Amino acid sequence: MSYLSETTLLLTNNMKTNNSFQKKILGLQANLLSFAYQLTSNREEAHDLLQDTTLKALDNEEKFVDNVNFKGWVFTIMRNIFINNYRQSVKKATVIDQSEDLFHLNLSQDSGLSTPEGSYAVKEISAALNEFSDEYRIPFNLYVAGYKYSEIAEKMNLPIGTVKTRIFVARQKLREQLKDFR
Repeated sequence: MSYLSETTLLLTNNMKTNNSFQKKILGLQANLLSFAYQLTSNREEAHDLLQDTTLKALDNEEKFVDNVNFKGWVFTIMRNIFINNYRQSVKKATVIDQSEDLFHLNLSQDSGLSTPEGSYAVKEISAALNEFSDEYRIPFNLYVAGYKYSEIAEKMNLPIGTVKTRIFVARQKLREQLKDFR
């Protein structure tokens, strides 16, 4: 069964909708599907989003005011559903560190510490960083910890350009010192 025929079936099964409302929704299905595909970049997700939008529009028919742009109203519903779904998926993917010292938050997801070679490399990187002067080591460590350039600049009371330069120079020095590990 095609998605358009599924939508038609939904509309005919929903007796509370009026005929002109149904026709308006059916007339927008192709445009809505195109917009859904632009948002999701995935055919199946676009069809799911189209179906969710159609159902939500049908459920909220009584909230639609006749002098409002119908197409804009339905597209706004779709956009809001997409945003809410996206926020939900990000929230589900968030890792909450339950350890006492929040140690795991400071590790990348694939830190390499699970292998002996990875542990050795981390020690070498730490040793190389400790050889840097504070003016290079501190901004680099803050950047690696997730701070933005502007936050580092504010914290160190430096211009943002200076912070960017120091982080760049620190990267270059690390590359040079650790070129044997590539």
